[in-house]
Amino acid sequence: MSAPTTYQPKSAWSIAILLTALSTINFLDKIVLGMVAVPLMADLGLSPARFGFIAGSFFWLFSISTILVGFLANRVDTRWILLAMGASWSVLQLPQAWTTSVVALFACRVILGAAEGPAFPTSVHALFKWFPDRKRNLPVAVMNQGAVLGLMLAGLAIPAITQRWGWRVNFLVLAAVGALWCVLWIAFGREGALDDTRRAALNTSANQVSTHAARLPYRRILTDASVVSVFLLGFVAYWLLGQTITWLPTYLEKGLGFTSVASGRWFALVIAFAAPVNIGLSALSQRMLRRGASTRDARARLTSFTMIAGALLFIALATLDLTPVQKVLCYAVAGALCTFCLSIGPAMLAEMVPLAQRGSIVASNTAVASLGAAIGPAVIGRLVQTYAATGAHAYETGIGVTGALLIVAALAALRWLHPERSLRTLEAAAAPVSVGTRATLR
Repeated sequence: MSAPTTYQPKSAWSIAILLTALSTINFLDKIVLGMVAVPLMADLGLSPARFGFIAGSFFWLFSISTILVGFLANRVDTRWILLAMGASWSVLQLPQAWTTSVVALFACRVILGAAEGPAFPTSVHALFKWFPDRKRNLPVAVMNQGAVLGLMLAGLAIPAITQRWGWRVNFLVLAAVGALWCVLWIAFGREGALDDTRRAALNTSANQVSTHAARLPYRRILTDASVVSVFLLGFVAYWLLGQTITWLPTYLEKGLGFTSVASGRWFALVIAFAAPVNIGLSALSQRMLRRGASTRDARARLTSFTMIAGALLFIALATLDLTPVQKVLCYAVAGALCTFCLSIGPAMLAEMVPLAQRGSIVASNTAVASLGAAIGPAVIGRLVQTYAATGAHAYETGIGVTGALLIVAALAALRWLHPERSLRTLEAAAAPVSVGTRATLR
């Protein structure tokens, strides 16, 4: 059955729920290594630096595969791309469950990272085919809460599974969950058609020249100041994400002295706090847009100010004499504020760039951003090993570095991120491209 060509809230939100479930699985796959870090490091004889290297390797091919699939998503239905990804994730859990070799574990994480890299931009691209521009903030934020749910479930379930059956069983459970999602997607997943309607409307207006009706050289898009600013915000947010999923469980256990089960619960609390904050801020942004605010105010400035506030909390955690519980609460609030840009960034890119190139640009953003998650865990691991004798301070040094990077990115966005201005600039650049294309056709 073909998808409706007008906005249908019920169908659109059904797809959003399925994509939220996929995001949940995606982040369970990401966090599982960090959640089993202590027994896994002991079992395989890994130092903190080597573990950080292996954890970061998950993102090595993340960028390459994200870009390749992003270009593919411009031409192939996202329904089938997402199904292929979900099936591959499920299969790739099995060798991780059985491996006894550090090299084999490293290879598994690299390959799994390549398979999971395109998930977020492809899901966003699929979601945008169901929601019009002014209604995109909230569904993307909800989909991102699949990550929150996945990390919460990891904090509650993985320590319990590890304690009862051993760390390897977690990977078998993830394989089964991934297979179940594939069955549901085959049954209920469909391709949205709003893009087709939009293209048709634009093409019927012979004199209308819009950046959404033409293609531009990628060099022109990727050197736009606003696009670069969104990429930078994503990079530091993913740096934080890599730090959180790799080192926060170990910091809670070894740095702050919580038991493994208590650490899992605190971790779940930290992650759970992000859900209401991100959804609330996304709803606020959408409400500001409805009331006539510019996207500069409702998206760019709101994102930048919240990131600066979160970064200052990270720096406070690293420098002030706080109790363990106070440090956990600081991390929870700071992490929620600083990751808000992951919900708003794709909407800003979709507003600015040509429709025909949206999938590849959103994918390129994720590819660049994921480099932060590849570098961050390794840097934190080196700091932890270098300052191991200082206990919690070793981890907090890395947290302070992250806070500084977040402030730099947010200040750059305040200076250069102007979505409306970039839209006008890219429209002007698209005009001669469109005219030349029509002349060629004649």
